Amino acid sequence: MTNALNNHPVPLKLENVTVSYGGHVAIKDVTMDIYENQITAFIGPSGCGKSSLIRCFNRMNDLVKGVKVEGEILLYGDNIMTLNPIEVRRRVGMVFQRPNPFPKSIYENVAMGLRINGFRGSKLDLDEAVRSALEQVGLWDEVKNRLKQNALNLSGGQQQRLCIARVIALQPEIMLMDEPCASLDPVSSLVIDELLTELKKNYTVVMITHNLQQAARVADRVAFICVEAHGQERYGRLLEYAPVTQIFISPDHQLTQKYVNTRIG
Repeated sequence: MTNALNNHPVPLKLENVTVSYGGHVAIKDVTMDIYENQITAFIGPSGCGKSSLIRCFNRMNDLVKGVKVEGEILLYGDNIMTLNPIEVRRRVGMVFQRPNPFPKSIYENVAMGLRINGFRGSKLDLDEAVRSALEQVGLWDEVKNRLKQNALNLSGGQQQRLCIARVIALQPEIMLMDEPCASLDPVSSLVIDELLTELKKNYTVVMITHNLQQAARVADRVAFICVEAHGQERYGRLLEYAPVTQIFISPDHQLTQKYVNTRIG
């Protein structure tokens, strides 16, 4: 699917997506296109529904009791609700806020996902797949002599890159990142930023960040989600979605300008 105006492939297309928990609306009527080989950053105050929204993209919300997702999400033209959820999660990988390596060896952290997803190659093929994933996140040279060591012995930044390698090994089309630097020190965060810029050459990246400097550094497009209140009801709404320079220099909405100025200034 291609957006006619931008002449750019659209791997994810949202039409009036609303997410509710037990009848309470978390985020309402989101319509947007996510563009291929770009980094799309979601920004907005805590509680505006950013995580609720991106967890729809690989059907993670299916695993949460009481969640209702309305509207339509197309993955390269196919409604994701008609696809096998396991296949969706392979094609749309996710990296979480805190590094979550398995309590196994560095090698097994990458290899396990491949095996679970039906890897049929030889041991040499598996070794090469693990190496390739670790190289893509710039971790191979740091760990190649200790692949059998427990991944929990790695630093926080290394653990997060390992988790990204675990996703990359499955060769997804889209990578979701829910505040991937939230628990990292500034040096490790900059390493992840550099990695994201490299990753978009081969993947479409969707990320949530509360760090607007990070969004300004790495994102191609930014989606600002605000909180609306109607009586006792409060929910997130996509207020503005535009190229990163517009959001930070000349946004269309005063509320966007206020949020950006408050968070950066």
